[in-house]
Amino acid sequence: MLSTQISGEIIRRNKHIRLNEYKFLLKAIVSSGIGEQTYAPRLYFEGREESPTIQDALSEMEEFYIDTIEKLLKRNKLKPKDIDVLVVNVSMLNSTPSLSARIINHYKMREDVKVFNLTAMGCSASVISVDIVKNIFKTYKNKLALVVTSESLSPNWYSGNNRSMILANCLFRSGGCAVLLTNKRCLSKRAMFKLKCLVRTHHGAREDSFNACVQKEDELGRVGIHLDKTLPKAATRAFVDNLKVITPKILPVTQLFRFMLSLLLKKLRRRPSKGSTNVAQAAPKAGINFKTGIEHFCIHTGGKAVIDAIGYSLDLTEYDLEPARMTLHRFGNTSASSLWYVLGYMEAKKRLKRGDRVFMISFGAGFKCNSCVWEVARDLNVGECLGNVWNHCIDQYPPTSLLNPFLEKYGWIREEEDPDTFKFHT
Repeated sequence: MLSTQISGEIIRRNKHIRLNEYKFLLKAIVSSGIGEQTYAPRLYFEGREESPTIQDALSEMEEFYIDTIEKLLKRNKLKPKDIDVLVVNVSMLNSTPSLSARIINHYKMREDVKVFNLTAMGCSASVISVDIVKNIFKTYKNKLALVVTSESLSPNWYSGNNRSMILANCLFRSGGCAVLLTNKRCLSKRAMFKLKCLVRTHHGAREDSFNACVQKEDELGRVGIHLDKTLPKAATRAFVDNLKVITPKILPVTQLFRFMLSLLLKKLRRRPSKGSTNVAQAAPKAGINFKTGIEHFCIHTGGKAVIDAIGYSLDLTEYDLEPARMTLHRFGNTSASSLWYVLGYMEAKKRLKRGDRVFMISFGAGFKCNSCVWEVARDLNVGECLGNVWNHCIDQYPPTSLLNPFLEKYGWIREEEDPDTFKFHT
């Protein structure tokens, strides 16, 4: 678990960061919305983040999937051989044999299990995995699918000082999930959610969108994730195009008619002034009431600015954004698995009622925006929620304050003027 103290020590070990980069990191961490109870790989605590081995990466994944899949199967009284389809997505690790093969070997799954191993699909890979299963279910009936989602941080620490690349070190944290999907009618009464619709938007043909989030080497050959200044614009464009497709699928006709009327009126008016410095308002307002078709909003925890922008665009309340904000604070950005942590918060808070619809929204490198809508299939009883990842701390959320203690402990960095006298307090 990453406390303020440990995070400060990890940052201090990077000998390539200068005073200006320390100040930049301080500002980024304080405004990130991330608390000090998130998780990181073990080698970070051992001081080996700049010299990872392949075994570090594999051990991080094994520790996750052995625990998670075992609990999921046990809770649903299933055996590994009951699984017909396995979809694994971990963007930043491509091992041989694949992670899916390692899972099959560990659990001794059937020889005819259909396997899909996804890499480099970014934070939106979980919805992509669900889409793969959905399409398989169109052809194959009475099947049971297992979707495994995580991210490998061990081999992907950036040790340089490029600002566009050190930011990723601050945002991503360890985490993962396992999800069971089925089209067996005999299991329909046990299902917690029903997939209503799913839309994928990919802007990889656009150069600025393609280069918005790229793994590359810096000037000194150090590998990291480059987050370009065009990222907000690319995300907004993909989000708007995705909404255009999914909106008619989830909202009533009356609301769509009002939306078309409002668009017509906007065309007759003068365009709004440009140059707004408000990050949240970089995304345009959708101009439509999504709450007429959706009860809950499951937003990817890509960062505080991402949550703010989606909230502004969809005209959501703080109640709607609370699950995403609290997930970011408690677990950080766990990449593609973050959506399920947000959903878990709603479950732990007993917000989900039978018939409620949940709108999942995710973004990923490429650039992609993927979304889907789930319908709560039945009321969830207390016993089913015992394994929820939030159970041990849900009573503490939302906390009275989300202020990050980095500012209190390291705020003096802002006042430091002479780099030669710069020292961390001990």
